[in-house]
Order: sequence, then structure tokens, then C-alpha cells
Amino acid sequence: MTGPFRSLPDRPSLRYLKLEARRRVSSGEFRALHEAQRAIAREHGLPGWVALKQRVADRTPPRSQALQHLRWVIGRFAHADAPGWMPPGDTELAAHFDDRLLSRLPPSQLIATVTGMAADLRRPLVVTGETPLAVQVRLGGFEILATAAPEPPHRLLGVRRDPVGSRIIDARVAGPTTRVLGVVPGAARHIAAEACSELGLVGLLLAGGGPDTPPWSCAQGWADLERAQTLAPDHPVPAFGITQAVTATALLRLVAAGRVGLDAPANAFLRSVRLADDAITVRELLTHTGGVNHPAELLADRVPALIDLLGPVIACTGRRGTVHYSNEGFGVLGQLIADVTGTPYAAAIGQLVLEPLGMGGASFPDRWPVGTMTAYRATPEGTFVAEPPRVCTLPAAGGLWASATDLVRFGFGWSTLLPTDLAREALRPQAPAGERSSGERGLGWLIDPRADIIGSSGTGPGVATSLLIDRASGQAFVAVTNRQLRIAPVNARVLYACARR
Repeated sequence: MTGPFRSLPDRPSLRYLKLEARRRVSSGEFRALHEAQRAIAREHGLPGWVALKQRVADRTPPRSQALQHLRWVIGRFAHADAPGWMPPGDTELAAHFDDRLLSRLPPSQLIATVTGMAADLRRPLVVTGETPLAVQVRLGGFEILATAAPEPPHRLLGVRRDPVGSRIIDARVAGPTTRVLGVVPGAARHIAAEACSELGLVGLLLAGGGPDTPPWSCAQGWADLERAQTLAPDHPVPAFGITQAVTATALLRLVAAGRVGLDAPANAFLRSVRLADDAITVRELLTHTGGVNHPAELLADRVPALIDLLGPVIACTGRRGTVHYSNEGFGVLGQLIADVTGTPYAAAIGQLVLEPLGMGGASFPDRWPVGTMTAYRATPEGTFVAEPPRVCTLPAAGGLWASATDLVRFGFGWSTLLPTDLAREALRPQAPAGERSSGERGLGWLIDPRADIIGSSGTGPGVATSLLIDRASGQAFVAVTNRQLRIAPVNARVLYACARR
């Protein structure tokens, strides 16, 4: 339930950066091309456009294993609608698609799906983000996210395509005007309207604020299409990946009080369950380097007890010391917090984090709250379908619900709950982010040292969230949409337009 924020480790192509600069000028966000280019360079932690072009030119050839296989798919199927074209056989497909993907998506269905995209495959390919095992591209009217298996030959393990604004034909998304709370910067209003149109969003929440700036929120679009319910600026939303930063802050408060040791074995503090590996430390769970296994089910109609989900002894067959994103590790940290405090996780988080920061509307519901935001996915035909209302089975990893302004309060206030040296340790790079995301791992945070930004982003079925904090000003910015589409780049635009322009 995580995703990278805008940072050069995402490795966008120079073509994409040039198109992005021109698009921002034509949309009215900037008056001149050089202004847009300078802003984009700063978003990637560099002083100007020349430095950004040089950085892109100096990088090694594309290292994404996923991109190499995706290019084969594009070349092989680009003329699938031409007379005489022959589809690939099972052996040819198996050279580029992992067996696990082919077991979920039979070859006949895979071929039919890709064949239907032939016209789009002939459009220019624009790389918008790239890591060793993942790549995101813009191709025709689609955003395509492809991931590769970690084992050689790194065949495609997953491919998701999402129609963007030009492909959305669902008439229900038209209509509502922007609704605001507080003094919303004009740039944020502009970005909200443009993002909804360009990306094809059902609804979008943008919010910001800082130690000396009262929180504001801007809502664009719909909370529920079937009920024609507009999105309100104080709407409660699922926080997904941001929850982990909240869990980490609560845990660090226990460290500051001497009740938990960062480098002590986690099993020393667990009472209800235990890890199969006695040596895994609390720090390793915080940095996703403990090797804790995945649960059978990460989403469900209702939150089960951790012991029912993972069992009394939690398997740890992953490689310790290597970043492998682990919602399960944070689920264990939630149980550790409950065991140490002697109170349920949600109550402990309330006492340790939510109440001190004035996050009065935040909660951990055990099922999707009735009458709140509905999650959606876009069909290839350009219409929206509601996702089943499922919640994260691990509350400490993705169970928080809060308003966007409450998430902003957490963003600029979390460090005030900790001693200065411990807050600084939380933002010290502890490990690389891993092969599918950018930045570096702190204790519950992703860190971009070059751009001086920290953040936490997450996605779930039909929802995407992003929290970014500008370390120079202390201002925090939140973006939430009820469609599973990478929203952190939109949030980064708000940060640079409102905090650094």
C-alpha cells in the first residue's frame, strides 16, 4: 500500500519532462516555458533545467527490467489489428510474462486484451517513472504500470492499465464545483481542477498547512457517483500508507519513554503473538527489512484479530536486511504497541498521537464506514465501477481514516511529540527504499534528501493517498483521490506551488 513520491529516482524520461513543462504552460499554471522548466527541476531537487537535463543525460541506460519486457509487448502487438498478424505462442509469451501472471490471466485472455490496445501501442511511449523492477508509462490514452519479478529473468509479474482523462466518458463525473475549507491558495484550486480533468478522477482532496499556517482543504468532484454525493473538504478518507507513519510515531513515543528498544528483538515486547525469527528487531520492522511474510488476505469486509490472520507464530522467510515492503511487519508493530501499553491498538494510537495533535475526526473503523467516500476503478471503456468496500486487515499498516486537514496536522506536528534527537533519527536514511519505489527509508518515512522532502504514500483498491512534508518550511500537504491512480506527483506540484514558489 505504498508508492513513491516525485523524485528523480523515479527516473522520468527527458521527453516526459519536456512535455510536462509545455503542458503546464498551456494550462495556465505558468506564463512562460522557462518558469515551468525551473519549477519541474526544483521538484526533482535540482536548481534549474540545465542541471536536470544533465542529470537525466548522465544516468545509465534504463535499468528497469519491467521496461525491457514492456517494450517487447509494445513492439509485438502494435500491429495486432493488421491482416495476417499472428499472435505469440505459449513459449514466446513465457519468455516475457512470469508464470504467476499467466496463471491469473490465461494466455488467450492476455492476448485478447493486448490486441485490443493495438492502436494505442503505436502511439509514442513516454516514461513517467522508473525503478529497477517497475516502470510507469503514458501510452496513448492510458497510464500503464508494469512490475517485474525479482528473480531473473525478471519477467513481467503485473501489468495494470488505467485510462486517463481523455478516455473517461462517464458523464456522472461532470458537474460539481470546488468546495473549500480555510484559505486555499489559488494554485491549489487550479491544480485540483486540472488534475481531475487530465487524470480522469472521480474526486480529489488537496490540503495543506504548517506550524504557522492554519490547515486548508480543497475538494473537487464526487464522493459517491450513485448517490450524487459531492466530496466535502472535511470528508473522512482512508489514509492507507500514511497510517504507517502514524504507527511509527506512536512506537517512537514508547521508545522515548524507555518502554521499547529500537534495536532490541521485537519478540521481547510481544505478548499476543511472536515472530518465528527471534532476532528481528523493532528497527527492522520499521524499515521493512525484517523479512516478515505476507498474510493470506490484506483486504476484507471486516478487520480480524492479528492472531487469526497471521497465526500465533508469524513466518519470516524473507531475507533480513533487504527492503521488502511489509504491511505485515507494521501489523506486528501495531500488536507490539497494544501489548506494551495494555490497550487496544486504536485506543493506544489515540492517546499517543491523535489526541495530542488535535486529530479529533480520526479513527480506525473495523469496516468501511457507511455513507463515506466510495472507491472506484475505471474500466478500459472509460466508465467508473465501484470497488467492494473492503478495509485493510492490518489496522497499523493501513487502517486509519481521517480528514485531509487532520492528516496535515499530523504531517507538520508529528515531530513535536518526540525528543529532537529521536525525531532526527526517524528522518535519517536507514535503508534504500527498495526496487519498486524511490527515496530512502527512515523510521516510518520515505526520505528524499536531495529535494529535502519526506513523505508517505499509499494505494488501495480504488483509493490513493499522499502526504508530503517540506522540511525547509515545515509545511505539510495531502492529496487523496477515490481512484487507484498514482497521486503523489499531483501532491508534489501543490507543495512546490505553495511552499517554494
